[in-house]
Amino acid sequence: FAGAHLNAAITITQCVLGNISWTTLVAYIIGQFLGSFMAAATVFALYYDAIYDYTNGSLTVSGPTATAMIFSTYPAPNVSLQGAFFTEFTATVMLILGVLVIHDEKNNAAIKSAQPMLMGMLVLGIGLGMGLNTGYAINPSRDLPPRIFTAIAGWGTAVFT
Repeated sequence: FAGAHLNAAITITQCVLGNISWTTLVAYIIGQFLGSFMAAATVFALYYDAIYDYTNGSLTVSGPTATAMIFSTYPAPNVSLQGAFFTEFTATVMLILGVLVIHDEKNNAAIKSAQPMLMGMLVLGIGLGMGLNTGYAINPSRDLPPRIFTAIAGWGTAVFT
């Protein structure tokens, strides 16, 4: 599991299992969060004019000209906060378990050349099965830093509700 740790949930799991050290965990999570925050800032800078033209300068999280979902996933209007949390928790646990199964060297892991395709199929399956409720972030690094960025950039604290 060395290499590209892009998901904080996977990184935390690897630390708990003893595959990476606590100091490596901290470094990876800082890198993941900083990278995600900077990616959101880059997208905002690239599409600043288009976003402001579309919204007439009113940055909102919901409604007909909502644009916050460009940066983070938000629950469907009919999904409660509890339902959204349960969906994301379940989807993330499924991702973690799937990753562990695909890469488990002690239990006939998938052939190395097939692992990337299987990972893609796993994420696709999670998305098709549970994406309707929340857009399936399945990654704290993909959701929280962009929310923090959008709160700072003008959407306000509504991005956390």
